[in-house]
Amino acid sequence: MQSIPVDTARLGVLRCAIAPEVKLSNPETQEVKKDRDGNPVYTVAVTVRQDRRRISVIEIAVSGEPKGIDEGQIVKVTGLTAFAWSMGDRHGVSFRADAITPVHGTATAHGKGGDA
Repeated sequence: MQSIPVDTARLGVLRCAIAPEVKLSNPETQEVKKDRDGNPVYTVAVTVRQDRRRISVIEIAVSGEPKGIDEGQIVKVTGLTAFAWSMGDRHGVSFRADAITPVHGTATAHGKGGDA
């Protein structure tokens, strides 16, 4: 799998669409996916809006639980990497980040302000 570093500065405003959720490696047994170091892997759905055009949603995997992130909040994504994958006739792009952190002082979808 080829990894492609992503320049998040070119992605515009990144906003949490779905708060962090633990990623399951086996939905039937509810087994939590772990990284190489044994940390649980979480996914965060993030909206990307470039050049005031349409919004795309990407799911980003990150090791360990991202803290303080609410839906609607602007977030900072550090070390974002894209991976092209294919399995049989299916293919796509997945995303992984070193960290996802809240940008304080931004409004959330519930109209609350963040910490200033």
